[in-house]
Amino acid sequence: MATVTLFEPQSAPAQPRLNYLTEKTGLMSWLFTTDHKRIGLLYVFSITFFFFFGGFFALLMRLHLLLPQGWLFGHETYNKLFTMHGIIMVWFFLIPSIPNTLGNFVLPMMIGAKDLAFPKLNLLSWYIFMLGGMTTLYALVRGGVDTGWTFYTPFSTSYSTSFVITAAVGILIAGFSSILTGLNFIATVHRMRAPGLTWFRLPIFIWSTYATSLILVLATPVLAITLAMIGIERIFQVGIFDPALGGDPVLFQHMFWFYSHPAVYIMVLPAMAVVSEIIPTFSRKPIFGYKAVAFSSMAIAILGFLVWGHHMFVAGESAYAAMTFSFLSYMVAIPSAIKVFNWTATMYRGSVQLDTPMLYAIGFVALFTIGGMTGLFLAALGIDVHVTDTYFVIAHFHYIMVGGTVMAFLGGVHYWWPKISGKMYPEFLAKLSALTVFLGFNLTFFPQFILGYMGMPRRYAAYPPEFQVLNVLSTAGASILGVGYVVPLIYLMWAWKYGESAPDNPWRTTGLEWKTPSPPPKHNFEETPVVTWKAYDFEAQKEELHLG
Repeated sequence: MATVTLFEPQSAPAQPRLNYLTEKTGLMSWLFTTDHKRIGLLYVFSITFFFFFGGFFALLMRLHLLLPQGWLFGHETYNKLFTMHGIIMVWFFLIPSIPNTLGNFVLPMMIGAKDLAFPKLNLLSWYIFMLGGMTTLYALVRGGVDTGWTFYTPFSTSYSTSFVITAAVGILIAGFSSILTGLNFIATVHRMRAPGLTWFRLPIFIWSTYATSLILVLATPVLAITLAMIGIERIFQVGIFDPALGGDPVLFQHMFWFYSHPAVYIMVLPAMAVVSEIIPTFSRKPIFGYKAVAFSSMAIAILGFLVWGHHMFVAGESAYAAMTFSFLSYMVAIPSAIKVFNWTATMYRGSVQLDTPMLYAIGFVALFTIGGMTGLFLAALGIDVHVTDTYFVIAHFHYIMVGGTVMAFLGGVHYWWPKISGKMYPEFLAKLSALTVFLGFNLTFFPQFILGYMGMPRRYAAYPPEFQVLNVLSTAGASILGVGYVVPLIYLMWAWKYGESAPDNPWRTTGLEWKTPSPPPKHNFEETPVVTWKAYDFEAQKEELHLG
């Protein structure tokens, strides 16, 4: 009997799964997108540009300070360098770094939403941010600003001949972007949470981002008014801050720091949010004291508005006011200490995995603790008078802002990179880079604590010869730190194209964002999820993985 071979018809080849990166391609689809994930990436590209721009200025300053008399620039140019470094890094990197990038990308997915409450407003905020940034860079191209990033009066209003108004307008414009982003996040968290996602089932990231948004909305208008007053006084010679015109320069300090101290928490609260996601994941434990960590974010946001006067202990405020602000400054350290304690308790007896995000998180805890403790020194009246306007203040500020915010930002980028790109990065290079950043940072800024305590003033283009060894160490550290920042940019871009495909939940963690494909589809979820579990419920995650 003849054998007949039957050939089954070939099935049609599987269509590639569309995601937010592939659904529409082309430059115009990005420039006019309302997808929160693409807008988050637009912010990533923008702030990365500003970060390396501002960082380049810092490297030039450190090179200049290799010799006691300086050797690269004149004093006026040096003034413009540290001013533009501060302006760019504070307002165009540190403040938007985590909320506008990682927050934009993951917040809707974390609460089970398909997008932010106002997608078009979200895109508008990016355009406003870029307009503000380009306006500020225009001031740099035209000749720079020499007032310091704090714009202290009356120098900024009456005596400086640099492009103060142009830079101030750029910052003012960027402030509207911050306000719109904050409003969008607040509305989204209130109105678009998935069914069952009650306030005490929210990830800590949402609590901290919500607290940050409140500060953005309430504090930023004060900065806008203050900068507008600088412009009015410079243009119309109205006596607001200049004593020669009948103004009060201390009034400017009150208004500026009323915004700028809460702005510190705009920078560091989102960093705390990222760390509060990473540590439970890589400790395989729910975060210790969930409600204490959640409420401490709100406490920081509230108390942050009450401590601005500790920047003015030597500005002529009364002894009673100084003692009050000193006490309140110690009070605001309590919720921060609660977070550090609870992160440490979460790791205690946990199954700790030292993957790259966890290395950055541990680095954040260490550097933030040093920065926080030295902040208590500055809150003490006697010590603050001694180290005001010295390198001690620079070291403290950078341990909080750079050691804290940048470490957490890099940790968050590595943590959510598989979700953002759908690819895995080379783990060995990533770990090496994390260690390089940590070591380079400490070598850069720890010597500055010693320099400041010995009396070296900040913002000077020259210094006494006895300070040279510590300055050389600081410059060497800055070089190492720069390498640590460049390497992730290289291997992440490589991984975007050549990396291994990432599973949907590579860290085997909880949270709604890990229940979407990697990278996610345009609208995140095919069906609105229903949440029936607590935040960081790893036992439920184990059961789900077992059943799967």
